Amino acid sequence: MAKGFFVTGTDTGVGKTVISAALIKAIGLLGIRVCGMKPIETGCTKEGNALMPSDGIFLKSIAHMDETINHITPCCLKHPLAPMVAAEMEGTVININKIKKAFEELTKSYQSIVVEGIGGLLVPINRDYFVLDLARELELPLIIVSRPDLGTINHTLLTVNYAQKEGLKVAGIIINHTYLSEDGMAEKTNPRVIQQLSPAPLLGVFPYLHSMSDEEFERAGLKNLNMDIIKGYL
Repeated sequence: MAKGFFVTGTDTGVGKTVISAALIKAIGLLGIRVCGMKPIETGCTKEGNALMPSDGIFLKSIAHMDETINHITPCCLKHPLAPMVAAEMEGTVININKIKKAFEELTKSYQSIVVEGIGGLLVPINRDYFVLDLARELELPLIIVSRPDLGTINHTLLTVNYAQKEGLKVAGIIINHTYLSEDGMAEKTNPRVIQQLSPAPLLGVFPYLHSMSDEEFERAGLKNLNMDIIKGYL
């Protein structure tokens, strides 16, 4: 069984790519050969005849991977929509076996893998097949990324409890600031409340990053993530 994490979110735009990158750098500092994967990306830009996945390219760069982008993001879609909807508009069906094959190839070359999902657990990939189903098939523990502001308690607990109800292992939650902290009362109290009420541990509160350098990700990852829990899965 592969070691690593499947990174999902309570919503879109919560910063899964940033957290995936931080996990890659933090795991790498443990001396573990780690790679990134973004199996499906929508909203890709076209360069020549190819669709280019910006998140996949970023993870490839952060992990210093030699593999082609097709190994990291085997499914690229043009429209910035849920995968099922984008695929229908583009006259295609997402090939899950292609994704699983790319995943298996990566796990042969690396000791650990960080897979970034798309949106939340109930985002449809194909009809009757959701992000949750892909996470289940890849057999990686979940890391749930949530936002820090008002409403996140509900979104976070719903995601954690539904994942566990469906039999998925939740390694933990990371609250991520996608903007400079406003130090509001919700931001100050949400981490404590989530830690008290969630059946999965809070792995950290991740700050807004002013740069996307390797050094910044390494520093922030080691400082703000609970590496003892993370190491237990590797």
